[in-house]
Amino acid sequence: MTEDRYTRNRCAIVLAGGDGLRLKPFIHELKGVNALPKQYVNVIGSRSMLEHTFDRAERLIFPERIFTLVTQDHLPYPEVQRQLSSRATGTVIVQPENKGTLPGILLPLLYIYRRYAHATVAIFPSDHFIVDEDLFMHYVDVACLVADGYPSRIVLLGIKPDRPEPEYGYIVPDGEIEALRPVGIRNIRLFVEKPRPTLARELVVNGGLWNAMVLAFRIDNMLTLMRRLVPDLYDSFQEILGAIGTCNERPVIEAIYRRLRPVNFSEVILQGLSLLRPSRMSVLPVSGVYWSDWGSRHRVVSALKKTGYLARLEATL
Repeated sequence: MTEDRYTRNRCAIVLAGGDGLRLKPFIHELKGVNALPKQYVNVIGSRSMLEHTFDRAERLIFPERIFTLVTQDHLPYPEVQRQLSSRATGTVIVQPENKGTLPGILLPLLYIYRRYAHATVAIFPSDHFIVDEDLFMHYVDVACLVADGYPSRIVLLGIKPDRPEPEYGYIVPDGEIEALRPVGIRNIRLFVEKPRPTLARELVVNGGLWNAMVLAFRIDNMLTLMRRLVPDLYDSFQEILGAIGTCNERPVIEAIYRRLRPVNFSEVILQGLSLLRPSRMSVLPVSGVYWSDWGSRHRVVSALKKTGYLARLEATL
C-alpha cells in the first residue's frame, strides 16, 4: 500500500470484544474448542475470522492505525495471545468486560482521537464471513473517501440481500444524493432491527439492505454526535480520555465500566440519528459480494453450503 493523502488520514477499529455465546456449542462440536470466542477460531482454512478481518483492513489502512477492541476475559487463551501478538504496539485496546457495541466503539475511538484527532475511521466487526474480499474492500474504500470528503456524513455499507433474514438489521434507503450519484450513495429513510419474518420479506421486496455494521466517519463528527445522543456516557468516557497514557488509565477504565449498562451502537446512535438528523447518514449498497454475519449455527452452515466450503470442512473432520 502506498501512502497518500487518503490512507494517511485513515484509521480502523476491529471489534473483537464479543463473547459469541450463541455459537460456542457449535464451535465446540466443530473444532473441539472450549469457550474460545468465535472470532478467534479458524472455522475453515488456516486463519481465524479475526485474522481475516485484519487482512482485509490492512488492504486500505496501515497496521499501526488499526485498533482492535478485545475483552479482558479473552486474554488468558494462548490462541488469543498468539493472534494479537503481531499487532502494533498500543493498538490492542482491552475493555474490562463486554458492555455492548457502543462502549466498544467509543473506547478505541478515544485512543485514536489522542493520536489522530482528524482521522476518518472505518469500523470492522470481526465475525463476518466474506467472499470477494477485494470487491468488498473497494466499497469500504468508497465509503472512506465519501466520509473524508463530506465530514458531517456517516456512510454505512448495506448488503443487497438474497433472502429475508429476520435476525439481521435492515437499512431502508431513500433517494439518491445528487453530488454522490456516480458512486451510488443513497440517503437513509430508517433502520429496522431484527424484523418479524413477514416484515423481513417486505423489506427485501422493497429494496431494504442488510446492515453490515461496517461504516466510515470522521472521528470528530462521531464524537460530536455521541456527545449529543448519549451525553452521560460521553461525559463519563472523558475521564478515560484524560487518563490515557497515565498510571490511572486501567483503574479509571475499570471503575467506569463497572457502572455501565450494555448499550447497542446501532439502536442508540444509528437509529437515533436517523430520527433526529437523517441528512447526516448515507448508505452505500453493496452487490456482487457474498457476506454473512456468523452469529448462529444456521448462518454458518448456510454460508458454507452456499459457497462450497462445507464439503471441504467435512473432509477435514
